[in-house]
Amino acid sequence: MDDLLERWVRLHPRDVGGRARVAGADLLSRHSEPHRRYHDVRHLAEVLDGVDELAAHAHDPDLVRLAAWFHDAVYDVRAPAGASEGASADLAASVLTALGHPGVDAVVRLVRPTATHDPAVDDADGQVLCDADLRVLAADDARYAEYARDVRAEYAHVPDADFAAGRATVMSALLAHDRLYATATAHERWEARGRANVTAELAHLIGGQRAGPPSPGQAEPSR
Repeated sequence: MDDLLERWVRLHPRDVGGRARVAGADLLSRHSEPHRRYHDVRHLAEVLDGVDELAAHAHDPDLVRLAAWFHDAVYDVRAPAGASEGASADLAASVLTALGHPGVDAVVRLVRPTATHDPAVDDADGQVLCDADLRVLAADDARYAEYARDVRAEYAHVPDADFAAGRATVMSALLAHDRLYATATAHERWEARGRANVTAELAHLIGGQRAGPPSPGQAEPSR
């Protein structure tokens, strides 16, 4: 946690009076909320590591790092699709404006597309953030299994069959893209493993389904 906080503070070299440190501690507290099982501090650290790995593809890597801090700052599995990302973007605007950061609009713009992970072809920073956010799809067997279990735990209120149907929809949508990862580095390093993991999970989900899609208003299991 201390290391993560220092990574946040380094993004605010002009901080006056330690306000950035206070804001970073609040963000870490948000990522430590008890209902989070996957979208937690560990996920934040993994996304930041992913941004570091892909930084050469970004126009402004530090703005992408800031967006990574905010992209799951608000996380409510019962909210409508896209609502958490919208609230996270609003929080980014509020916090960064209060800190006097010059990149407020750019960070807010980056946070919102993490709801769909479909950045524009000319949006290099958005591609880096989305690729880093999906890095876990290419994890080794043990980490991927843990990720899948943790996502299921976040949706413990959803019946098994409905969860499987919703999650299968998400996995199918991912595989429908020509590529999971937009940047050349992520595509080269993670694409094959990511597709294999997602394909295997989808096969397991389809094999275990016993019901139709989730009813209207029910949260869709996230990536």
